[in-house]
Amino acid sequence: MIKKCAALAEKYGYDGLSFEVGDINGYRPAFRPDMIITLHACDTATDYALCSGIEWGADIIMSVPCCQHELNAQIKTDKLSALTDYGLIKERFSALATDAIRGKLLEAQGYRVQLLEFVDMEHSPKNLLIRAVRHNSPPEKRALAKAKAEALMEEFGFSQALYRLLYK
Repeated sequence: MIKKCAALAEKYGYDGLSFEVGDINGYRPAFRPDMIITLHACDTATDYALCSGIEWGADIIMSVPCCQHELNAQIKTDKLSALTDYGLIKERFSALATDAIRGKLLEAQGYRVQLLEFVDMEHSPKNLLIRAVRHNSPPEKRALAKAKAEALMEEFGFSQALYRLLYK
């Protein structure tokens, strides 16, 4: 895929565009990237990519998460156990909760966030796109977004990777 993308960049004259393979955790780019794009980064790999994009000051972060297992293993609730009594519902709710937390944490870092369906469900069940654009949000709006993420995590006993990475 890297070779194919590099060939397309060369073919169309995108001299400043490069593609690399590696583990994003610990990677340090030579310059501040304008945009971070992830496609089906499995489980917490999405969180490492989002955190890196935030730390690098990327203006745009677009992420298509994949198999979100982290919260499924942690979910605990008495009041809302109807969401956890059935494996399929628990799995889907955990995936949605994961991405809701990610969205709120991106907002807490000053991004304007949209969670979008980017392909029709008939083509892929993994069709959620997190689109975050750096925005000069007021501190109270950032604090509220963080508080909403924390409330969701507290309600279900979650410890979410992006939260741990940002607020160690």
